[in-house]
Amino acid sequence: MKNISNYNAEKYETENYVKKAEGIYQHGDYFVTSLSFEQEPELEEGDSPDNISQYPLEDILDTYRTHISDFYNDLNRNSETLCYQEFAARDMESIQELREMIGKHVYNAPKEVNGKEYITLVVE
Repeated sequence: MKNISNYNAEKYETENYVKKAEGIYQHGDYFVTSLSFEQEPELEEGDSPDNISQYPLEDILDTYRTHISDFYNDLNRNSETLCYQEFAARDMESIQELREMIGKHVYNAPKEVNGKEYITLVVE
């Protein structure tokens, strides 16, 4: 994933969302933020916004203790390169940590530990 940016969804301007920090909103018991990004098919990521790959997204969700709360299907279906996702967590700190990915390059890479190869999430 590259070109990770904040996405200000129109729904955040409604009374259902309370702004807690830049790009972070509270919606009921959850804190949410939306990001846009580009996938990198050369790194075995999806080939279109309508086909967002499971990895590294699944590793991001695990690392930052978040889940996807909106897939923005219409935006993804109508975009040629940018993907849109809303992330949610019960604690604001998880969302703050996730937002540290903005402007960075995020991908999965092999890592060898004690002679065994593993896949690890890289944020640089």
